[in-house]
Amino acid sequence: MMSTLFETSSARTLQHVSASSPTFSPAIGRWLLNGAASLVLIFLLLPTLIVIPMSLGEAPYIQFPPQGLTLKWYRAFFADAEWMSATWFSLRTALTTTVSATLIGTLASFAVVRGNLPGARALQALSLAPLIVPHIVLAVALYLVFAPLRLTGNFVGFAIAHTILSVPYVMLTVSAALQRIDPALELAALNCGATRALAFWHVVLPNIAPGVGAGAVFAFLASFDEATVAFFISGVDGKTITRKLFEDIDYNLTPIVAAVATVMVVLSLVLMGGVEWLRSRSANSEH
Repeated sequence: MMSTLFETSSARTLQHVSASSPTFSPAIGRWLLNGAASLVLIFLLLPTLIVIPMSLGEAPYIQFPPQGLTLKWYRAFFADAEWMSATWFSLRTALTTTVSATLIGTLASFAVVRGNLPGARALQALSLAPLIVPHIVLAVALYLVFAPLRLTGNFVGFAIAHTILSVPYVMLTVSAALQRIDPALELAALNCGATRALAFWHVVLPNIAPGVGAGAVFAFLASFDEATVAFFISGVDGKTITRKLFEDIDYNLTPIVAAVATVMVVLSLVLMGGVEWLRSRSANSEH
């Protein structure tokens, strides 16, 4: 009897508390969540966006807000031989890295996801090590290996080092794309007489093309924006745009640095927009 009275009293108390406590509609919750996410996004993007007006100031030094607007620092960037040499070196390295990392990462992903390799999980974890190990550790290790082989300060050394750093991005995107494809499609092609190479080229590759494209974009950006390893394996002639940026920040800080940073931001945004287009196209094709 006492337990029944206690349960009844507790139920009435909970009803009274729930009735008197304020409730929020789902619309208010969404507004609060979107507002908080927008504030975090603005906080993260603000330092990058401030660079753009700083590159347009007329003063021979970096200032914010800028006094007057001009494009002369962009013209100075494109007219400077050292800046152009570093830019073209970074572009050549990034393009070569994109091709090599995409080929290696795609084939490695196919072997890990669809193959029957012993220790495939360990191999996949090992291939993702460049994403986990700090770049400063990789930079020291690459320098110690490359220096005796005379691979520091030249194009070949940069292409090898950046390929090592970029392959994990390709493997992540391609592996995810492969896991969404039904293996029966490839088996059907093999049953119809196609070789494994033809089945991969005509059946598998068209279905994972968005993932391969996204991985290629990430590989390009990982190479073009990389700075830590560049400090250790750069030379007098073989110098990336990121290494040149940090040198000018130390010894010749002018709005050209902001102009170069703006160009790099715009290039990254364009390429990331391409990744988003590939993702939306893939999603639409699945539906």
